[in-house]
Amino acid sequence: MTDTAEELIKLTALVIEVVGILVMVIGTFLALGRYAFKLQGEKVRSFQKIREELGRAILLGLEILIAADIIATVVYGAEMEQILNLGLIILIRTFLSFTLEIEIEGKFPWKQSKDRTTGQK
Repeated sequence: MTDTAEELIKLTALVIEVVGILVMVIGTFLALGRYAFKLQGEKVRSFQKIREELGRAILLGLEILIAADIIATVVYGAEMEQILNLGLIILIRTFLSFTLEIEIEGKFPWKQSKDRTTGQK
């Protein structure tokens, strides 16, 4: 692979990682801001609602970071230690995504009672 292509892939992976981090940070501020401003009105937002919004922001950010890791594997050498490190990072992020989804939805992902696209049972 040429040096230019490697640099472009590294830059792409870096940009995607930054986007993933920004999604988590902005999502956190939005959820906290909505919670704080609703507390000032007549209706108080529930603690469960803010947890769901924070969880969704973290979940989306983790999914984006996993995509960046997969793209970055293209430029890493085929040394077993590097591949194992990347695999472990992806495994940890996938586990976190899975547990966050269970926390947000309150059930396992394969036990969905509604069609996600239409909201119908």
